[in-house]
Amino acid sequence: MTEIKRKTPVKPLDVTIFLLALCLTGFTFFSIYLKPHNNLQVLIEGQNQKWVFPLDAEETVNVQGPLGTTVVRIYGSRAWVESSPCDNKICVGAGHLNNNGEFAACLPNNVLVVIEGNDVPGKIDGVSR
Repeated sequence: MTEIKRKTPVKPLDVTIFLLALCLTGFTFFSIYLKPHNNLQVLIEGQNQKWVFPLDAEETVNVQGPLGTTVVRIYGSRAWVESSPCDNKICVGAGHLNNNGEFAACLPNNVLVVIEGNDVPGKIDGVSR
């Protein structure tokens, strides 16, 4: 006569481990794919110098150039040139930068401030009529 092997019963610890793995997989999926990502960074370039900060940082960077020191501030998810020794101050007049592709350049002092990265998906960046 052939003997039929019995299946091992499911134990409570097996169910617990399975549920924990399922919860961990679901949490990972939601945190990676469904959370809006704002990966904007501030790129600051000067003479032989380069800095990269997240846009949500709080920093003040003194960039040395041929004319003197250009001061770049990052605060409140915005970046701007606070002061510069150039004559026209066009870089200061560029105002607050907070969207991908925006920049301020102080050409006489060789300083560039650029916002780079990925905006939040679905964000409206312009309106046409």
